[in-house]
Amino acid sequence: QVQLVESGGGLVQAGGSLRLSCAASGRTFSRYAMGWFRQAPGKEREFVAAISWFAGRTVYAASVKGRFTVSRDNAKNTVYLQMNSLKPEDTAVYYCAAPPGPFASMIGLDDIKGYDHWGQGTQVTVSS
Repeated sequence: QVQLVESGGGLVQAGGSLRLSCAASGRTFSRYAMGWFRQAPGKEREFVAAISWFAGRTVYAASVKGRFTVSRDNAKNTVYLQMNSLKPEDTAVYYCAAPPGPFASMIGLDDIKGYDHWGQGTQVTVSS
C-alpha cells in the first residue's frame, strides 16, 4: 500500500511562487509515474501535471504550462511541483497521486481515472 503526503501549500500573492512536495512510501517509487491534480471549491478535481517513471518526461495542463514544473527525486521518494507566476485562479487544494501499477506509459497520465492512490491534499491560496 502506498502512502502519499503533500506539503508546501500556503498563502501567496499573485505573481508569487510556491513549491509543493509529495513524499511517497510503501512501494518502489522510481518505477511509478506520479501526477498532480487540484480541486477548487465547487469544481471537479482536475489534472495539473504528471511525470513519467523513466527519463523524467512530463505533461502539463494547458492552464499551467510554462508556469509550473513537475520534477522528482527518486533518492528521496519525492515528487515536486514548482509553481511560478501564480494567479488567483490557481487557488485550490492540490493533490499528488500515483497509478496502480509500475512502468506506466505517458498515455493517460492526464486522466484522473488512471490513479488510485491519493494524498490528503495541501491548500494553495493565491490572493489578488
